[in-house]
Amino acid sequence: LVTVVSFVLVMVVGLLGGLGRISRSRLLRGFTTLYVEIIRGIPLLVQLLFWYYALPQVIQSIGVAIGSKALQDYRAEPIAMAILGLTIGYGAYMTEVVRAGIQSVPKGQAEAARSLGLTYFQAMRYVVLPQAFRTILPAIGNEFVTLLKDSSLVSVVAVPDLTRRGREFMSMTFIPLETWAMIA
Repeated sequence: LVTVVSFVLVMVVGLLGGLGRISRSRLLRGFTTLYVEIIRGIPLLVQLLFWYYALPQVIQSIGVAIGSKALQDYRAEPIAMAILGLTIGYGAYMTEVVRAGIQSVPKGQAEAARSLGLTYFQAMRYVVLPQAFRTILPAIGNEFVTLLKDSSLVSVVAVPDLTRRGREFMSMTFIPLETWAMIA
């Protein structure tokens, strides 16, 4: 569940981030570049720990500052925080994959679409992105596999993932070889 939901959200973040990275707006391009550079530089485990343990404290502090009882009593939902952490972490990588895919499409394709009267968004939607998608499809598959593997990190934020369930099963049955072979 965590992997699939995160991957769908990663695709959305990656598409928006990739479009932001090639945007003509300096502000948008700068924001997405900052996001990619900072997030890709922080290990995923540290990000997950931040989202689960530090973010609730920040939200509670904001609640105290503005006098909101609901924010003061905020408690982190482990699965939601795991999905958020994986989405933000992998969204930065997917942003670069999408940006590279868009930039791999020859500029003449977008120019031809614009000369036919398509708007920028129509040219992206109907001409550039379908061609870019073919180029980035293998990288998207790789990102999914890596996300699936890294989803075991969510066990540190109290989410019962496959690895944690395997440890629990092994502690009850004392058959480590079969348990870890099945998980692998």
